[in-house]
Amino acid sequence: MARGRILFVSQEITPFTDDTIGAQIGRYLPQYIQEQGRETRVFMPRFSAINDRKHQLHEVIRLSGMNLIVNNCDHQLIIKVGSIPAARMQVYFIDNEEYFTKSGGLFDDNGQFLQSNDERMLFFGRGTLEAVRKLAWQPHLIHFTGWFTSMIPFYLRRINKENAFFSGTKTVFNLGADRFDGRFCDEMERKLKADGATAKDLRMYEGLDYDSLMRAAITYASGVVVTDPNADPELVAFAREKKRHFAEYNEDRTAHFARINKLYDSIIGSNINN
Repeated sequence: MARGRILFVSQEITPFTDDTIGAQIGRYLPQYIQEQGRETRVFMPRFSAINDRKHQLHEVIRLSGMNLIVNNCDHQLIIKVGSIPAARMQVYFIDNEEYFTKSGGLFDDNGQFLQSNDERMLFFGRGTLEAVRKLAWQPHLIHFTGWFTSMIPFYLRRINKENAFFSGTKTVFNLGADRFDGRFCDEMERKLKADGATAKDLRMYEGLDYDSLMRAAITYASGVVVTDPNADPELVAFAREKKRHFAEYNEDRTAHFARINKLYDSIIGSNINN
């Protein structure tokens, strides 16, 4: 078995967020993979419901401080870190006062989709990759979970044109049951274009909705893992049609994680030892 460096980027991770299927995957899959001898790092958004004091989060000064331009405005990237002692695992949090500290979750108190989610998602995707570069930790594979993380493969494609740090990095996407009914604002196309989106990219995202994000993530990813029995069957079929490396849902967590671990080998090769 290859070792390799695996970066996990998750929308939610228990105990920092509610205990959903996605949050359990975010919590237990990195631990399992780490126990198989691979090197791992874990990133997630620092939503306002995540209490710094309760979870003993602190800012990583050497990684924080840079500004990212989103929608023609500078936004400060703040990196915090916490830990899950039982898993001997650190979790890095992407934070920004406007997009996370003051913005709540992904929906308002009435369950309505927040119109700022497009900029928050773009900031999170770019901020995660910038933080990993600052860590000088080059992953062989990035495994991302949740629609909020789905811009990661898009930014990898754009970044690799300018910087070779992520050259050769592969991606795996977890297809769950996190559908939302809202739609991103029409300005998202302009914001993507400002970040280097090509005409082909823009056609992929033109629906500005959940299905557009998922289909783009599946198209750009090297592999797809179904992590929820209620995942959209049309999207599962789409992933199969794209002939990506694929892992079906398995209710036996240990067997499922073992299959994912083998999937990594099939994607990054079996001769990576560092």
